[in-house]
Parts: sequence; structure tokens; C-alpha cells
Amino acid sequence: MLIDTHAHLNFNAYKDDIDQVISRTLGAGMKVINVGSQFSTSERAVKMAKEYTGQMYAAVALHPIHLHETYVDEVEIPFKSREEKFVEADYEKLAKEKSVVAIGECGLDYFHMPEDIPEIEFVNKQKEVFIRHINLARKLDLPIILHCRSTKSEPDRAYLEMLEILKQENFNHAVIHCYTASLEVAKKYLEAGFMISFTGIITFPNAKVLWPVVEFAPMDRIMIETDAPYLAPQAVRGKRNEPLYVRYVAEKIAELKNISINQVEEKTTENATNFFKLNL
Repeated sequence: MLIDTHAHLNFNAYKDDIDQVISRTLGAGMKVINVGSQFSTSERAVKMAKEYTGQMYAAVALHPIHLHETYVDEVEIPFKSREEKFVEADYEKLAKEKSVVAIGECGLDYFHMPEDIPEIEFVNKQKEVFIRHINLARKLDLPIILHCRSTKSEPDRAYLEMLEILKQENFNHAVIHCYTASLEVAKKYLEAGFMISFTGIITFPNAKVLWPVVEFAPMDRIMIETDAPYLAPQAVRGKRNEPLYVRYVAEKIAELKNISINQVEEKTTENATNFFKLNL
């Protein structure tokens, strides 16, 4: 059994054929954690988890790109983010639902920086809201799904600043979703006790910088995900991503670590089950 620990079947990209996507996913015996990026998508993730109890789970949070209105030029699905205030009481109420297994995704995103806002104001607001998410996770005894994205000119900056905040807040029950930074930064996160999750990016020919990270990370600290509908693995590049394609991520990890796909499947499922306290 494979667990896609980070998908967005709660996004509008699936509004026309969600039933078929879910049927394919559950028909393969998979489990999925659908992750919210704002209140509406967090609500939708919870609703889906209730409908498919024991097969789908939810995470709720406000993604940093939704703290300001900005254009997000994703390759697969470009969109304009809608500004939202983090109303902690609303998210806390939603997070108390039994199907919610994490606070996320939340963190720092310096890649999508609006041109009409001073950088210091933009960064400080992200950090302030991130700390509020940490406090909520601690209050509810839930892990955090971390989002982190730096600028091309400073690829490690956001990761290092996020790690500094997590250390200051004495919080390490978290997984870095869609890891894309250097091996040196990965070592710092692993030393601090965090989990690392990989997406289809590791299957891209131009992602060689991530291969040493996969090789180095201990198997008991790894999880796998799709980040669907984004980041379809190389074998299906150009298609809308979906949970079934998480197998390509597992296969690449098996190749890089020179172990069997069954070993990757078993260990990443065990890791996800324990980390998120899933009732399988």
C-alpha cells in the first residue's frame, strides 16, 4: 500500500472528474492526505476525509502565498492567489475534526514576492503567521506540514530562516513537504529531528542536486507525495498529477538507494502512519 502524504484533490483542478480520480486512487488501495491552502480548501479537505473515512485524511492551514494577493505562475496551473487573513479560531475549530491529521501546509514562500509590498513587510508577515500555525499545532498536538520555497538567487534562505524559527519555537514534529534545497540544508533539518518528503521533482533529469539528498536521508525519515495536481513525475510530465503517480517517486527512491520498491513502499507507509497517527 502506498500513501500519498500530500495531495490537493480538494482543488478546483479536479472539479470536473473528481469521482473518477478518487475511484482510481482508492481502487489501487491507496491512502491520501489532502492538504488545505486556505480556509475554503481546508474545509473541502475535511469534507472529503469525512466522506472517505479511513481512506482519505485532511490537513488544514493558510498557505503563505495567500497572505497577499499575487500572481502565481505555476507551470501546470497558473493562478492568482486570493488574500486571506489567518483567523486562528476558525482554523482551530476545523482542525479539531477527527479526520484532520496535521496543520499544513504553512511556512515561508519567498519565491512569489509581490512587487508592490516592501520585502521586510512581506517576510515579517509570513513569519508571524507561521508562528501562529506552530502555536496552533502545539495546542492541538498535531504535526505540521511545512511549505518552504526560496528565491532562485538565494535557494537556501527561506529554509534556513524557517529552521531558525522552528528551533526558537522548540518545535520539530514536522515534515518538509516537496523538499528542493541542498544536501547541506537537509542535513541540518535531519539533525534537528524533522522528516523530509519528496515529490516527482526527484524524477526530473535536471533535479540531480536532489539525488544526494535522497541517497543520504535515512529511510525512517522519508515520506513520499505527489503535490497533485502539480509536479507530475517525468514519466507522465505534462499531465495533471494525481495520487496514483506517487509510485514513480517511490521507484526513483528505490533506484537511488539501490533497494526494492517494496522496501520503499513498506517503510514510507510505516513512516506516514506513525507520523500522522493514521488509523489504517
